[in-house]
Amino acid sequence: MAELEIHHETEHHDPAGKAIGVVASILAVLLAVVTIISHRAHTKAVLLKADANDQWSYYQAKKTKYHLLETGEDLLNAMPARSATADKTLEKYASEKKRYDREAKEAQEKATETEKETEQIEAKGLRYDFGEGLLEIGLVLTSLYFIARSKLFPVIGIISATVGIVTALSGFLM
Repeated sequence: MAELEIHHETEHHDPAGKAIGVVASILAVLLAVVTIISHRAHTKAVLLKADANDQWSYYQAKKTKYHLLETGEDLLNAMPARSATADKTLEKYASEKKRYDREAKEAQEKATETEKETEQIEAKGLRYDFGEGLLEIGLVLTSLYFIARSKLFPVIGIISATVGIVTALSGFLM
């Protein structure tokens, strides 16, 4: 009977490596979430800024129309002999000036409000970016365990990631 040789290879089990691998995976997921939130915040800020610019353009158009009416009034008042039609036109100009002034003020208020909202969103985005950076550092440091087999890397990585998560959450809570 032929001799049957059974090889029993012992696998090297690294329980710390498994745990660190799971932590690195969780950090990667958190990093992805914070990155998406950060990008969405920046996109929203850009859209709000464009809206504020549109409001300022609308404001400028109303102010231009207002000043054109003032020019028309000046021309009619400069005429040596005014007709009844000129007086009616002046009355119409006065009511139009009130409307343009009111609409310009409304546009100015809306533009200013939108700019404030943009600044707040940009501040949130900055916190998300900072949190994202710290999470990236934490993930890389934690992953260095698999090269160096030093538990110092995951400890520093988890600390960095924790600060990153807290920073991102502070942006969310603003």
